[in-house]
Amino acid sequence: DVQLVESGGDSVQAGDSLRLSCAASEQSYSRYDDRCMAWFRQAPGKERDGVAAIDNDGSTTYADSVKCRFTISRDDAMKTVYLRINELKPEDTATYYCAADGKFDGYCYTKPPALPAYDFWGQGTQVTVS
Repeated sequence: DVQLVESGGDSVQAGDSLRLSCAASEQSYSRYDDRCMAWFRQAPGKERDGVAAIDNDGSTTYADSVKCRFTISRDDAMKTVYLRINELKPEDTATYYCAADGKFDGYCYTKPPALPAYDFWGQGTQVTVS
């Protein structure tokens, strides 16, 4: 199994940028670099929606609403996934969650990422844009 811890959320002004980080702690038998990794976000009263995903060869997918401003990346040596958000807008305000699947084939099957495809979740990091 993998444990995920997000960081980097902040309260910022519209137009600012943030880089969110997701640090993964794998058990010794786990294969972090064979996981599809994703970012979701959830605003109060809203559904948790996938915004970006990255598979083990670096292929990425994004929700249409964020594709021009969001960039997902991964550093498997550091077991960390990042989400760069540029030109933040008030509608980006949400709790952002890192997620990992459990298929160990490295492929992201749902594009954009869909909630049921992911087995492991971080606690979330808050992004507030005003």
